[in-house]
Amino acid sequence: MSGRRQKLGFWGESIAADYLKKNGFVVVTRNYRCHHGEIDIIAREQATLVFIEVKTRTSCSYGSAASAVTPTKQKQISRVAEHFLMVSARSNCEARFDVIEVYGKQHSVTSINHIVSAFDLASY
Repeated sequence: MSGRRQKLGFWGESIAADYLKKNGFVVVTRNYRCHHGEIDIIAREQATLVFIEVKTRTSCSYGSAASAVTPTKQKQISRVAEHFLMVSARSNCEARFDVIEVYGKQHSVTSINHIVSAFDLASY
């Protein structure tokens, strides 16, 4: 990934984390990594653990940001979430998968779209 795209992605994740905090979520961790991959944000909304993929775009020219969360990406996120739940001893808690689309350029957010329950635990 190019440095410009990495900066844009990090900026979008920061915008998404601020958005979540302003809307009553508690950010548990950002950029959780394991051997299966990475989840951008893990947050808690009351008793529910929310695994969030953040997609940042400068425009919709190539389709919606959420369309980049393909079935393959959903499987990867599911595996990482299962790993997190196992190592954090939270396997019995409620969980869901959200996507947050951030549109704009650094220092100028055009819109934020929070897709709640964007997908279910992917079977593999």
